[in-house]
Amino acid sequence: MIEVKNLTKKYDTLTAVNDVSFSIERGEIIGLLGHNGAGKTTIMKMITGYLEPNAGTVLVDGLSIREQRTEIQKKIGYLPENCPLYPEMTVIDYLEYAASLRGMESDATIDAVRYALRQTDLENKAAEPIHTLSRGYRQRTGVAQAILTQPELLILDEPTNGLDPSQILHMRELITELGKQATVILSTHILQEVEAICDRVLIIRDGELALDTRLDELQRGRRLHLTIDREPAEAQPKLSRIDGIRSVEWLSGRGGKHHYALDMTAGNTAVVDAAPAIARSVLNEDYSLYSIYPEIRDLETVFREINSVNA
Repeated sequence: MIEVKNLTKKYDTLTAVNDVSFSIERGEIIGLLGHNGAGKTTIMKMITGYLEPNAGTVLVDGLSIREQRTEIQKKIGYLPENCPLYPEMTVIDYLEYAASLRGMESDATIDAVRYALRQTDLENKAAEPIHTLSRGYRQRTGVAQAILTQPELLILDEPTNGLDPSQILHMRELITELGKQATVILSTHILQEVEAICDRVLIIRDGELALDTRLDELQRGRRLHLTIDREPAEAQPKLSRIDGIRSVEWLSGRGGKHHYALDMTAGNTAVVDAAPAIARSVLNEDYSLYSIYPEIRDLETVFREINSVNA
């Protein structure tokens, strides 16, 4: 649905986004992750057409953001980080105003507002002034304006920013439900949001794409951890000769127990399935085997590794 190619944005001497490329399939929920200032919001603004890139292209359903911006924007619902709400308006007045900005006819507006109120669970707050709402309901109001047209692409910038734990849970449930009908790009610096909601993660570091992977593949890992009673000088050469092991890294040793990480060759076989054969090989060498288990790589670990490189 979305094809981003070599996207670049500069402000004088500052390069906010540098040669970023990725694609998003229809129906995916994508987490756009990175520290504050990494370039996430700039990328989203270029996808929506609010910012003009210095270089690169954005295609949505084959349409170019440079040449067919209006057609693309009709497909998009957008919640900016600081959604411009009007506190003196009631929720329903604000949504009707947002619909008028999109050029909706009066009959279509009624149906669109009803849909948005129902989807965001705002029906009981429709007649209340926005300034009387909690932060959570104000965020829901922002989401409601983003989904008025039942967009094919929904872009949400920090939708849970400033919410309490209960409000965060409600927002997650709402985004998951909306993801059943639209492709979603969720920008956040909160790792738990991506793990709870998204199918895939894009990590942005200093304006560049540092990682693009599905969460299930990220967590799969390609290493086994092994603890035996032999020192590296003896164990590493023998472990390296075991079928399926690409390299052996000594991690630590204490009290006669040595901990190794075994980097396994790529393939369709799960790493854990190789453990029994490795255990037999270790025991055949007359080593004492204390433990063997697959490495678990969660999003926090990967994010920390990426952002610690040359930091």
